[in-house]
Amino acid sequence: MSARKSPRKGSLQFWPRKRASRFLPSANWNAISSSKSLRGFIAYKAGMASVSVKDNTPNSMTKGKNVVIPVTILECPTMKILSVRFYKDNIVAKEFLNENLDKELRKKLKLPKEKSKLNLENLKKDDYDDVRVMVYSQVKKTGIKKTPDIIEIGLSGNLEQKINFIKENLNKEIQVSSVFSKGELVDFRGLTKGQGFSGPVKRFGIKLKKHKTEKGRRRPGSLGPWHPARVTFRVPMAGQLGMFTRVVYNNKIVDVGKAQDLNLKNIKNFGNMKTDYLMVRGSVQGPAKRQILVTVPLRKTKKQSKKSYEFLEVLK
Repeated sequence: MSARKSPRKGSLQFWPRKRASRFLPSANWNAISSSKSLRGFIAYKAGMASVSVKDNTPNSMTKGKNVVIPVTILECPTMKILSVRFYKDNIVAKEFLNENLDKELRKKLKLPKEKSKLNLENLKKDDYDDVRVMVYSQVKKTGIKKTPDIIEIGLSGNLEQKINFIKENLNKEIQVSSVFSKGELVDFRGLTKGQGFSGPVKRFGIKLKKHKTEKGRRRPGSLGPWHPARVTFRVPMAGQLGMFTRVVYNNKIVDVGKAQDLNLKNIKNFGNMKTDYLMVRGSVQGPAKRQILVTVPLRKTKKQSKKSYEFLEVLK
């Protein structure tokens, strides 16, 4: 008889298992390299659908045929630059607020009264080694909410190229189509659905005990040894489940465009789409209306990169 094997329940990589402090997680922009000028975008999950596509993937069993795949549709309202951050040795040395901000934005956000004027022409480039932008989503254009979401997004290129991008887009609306296009891979950073207080069977996937077991079936058989005389964090216990920060890697973009072209109306738990949309293959974490940070891929895989789909229609 072979030895019993019982792998531990629940990854210790995610600890402590508590609710995230904010909806939009930060990203390590030093690790994410890309040829794109802007490396990320704020999106809002609308829901999932089934779409008909033509499979153009090389060496695929269904190459040249029409297939049905599951997709997630995200609404992507335009973004604007809120402020510019200058870094020195990975620390924010100076931050300049955009002077030409919307009047409505000042009612929604707590902005500093004293403004440092941004002068990109007389900038001493030797004083800084990196530039990033704080952007806000124009979510008021959608039917989700009015308060914009703010996140720091990294830029690509050398210091001069980053400053040129800021000059060109300082008071302009940045569209998702200028950052991402069809056929590219993207990563999603966001929070999962909140499940509230859950037991160890649902939370860690431990097995149910025998039906004649005393003191409950849906609990661990032992809380650990006598010594150390305490319950360690490795023991599967009841607690918070969901609202955790997670990353979904290498999602293939099936289509990008205007909501009017797709005619998406009365989406369950979401409503009507009014701005640009992003359609990706597979599922994305979180419920409807959850804000998600879409970034360029951290590490591409050959299997996902070679996939190619030609979007045909959304199946009702």
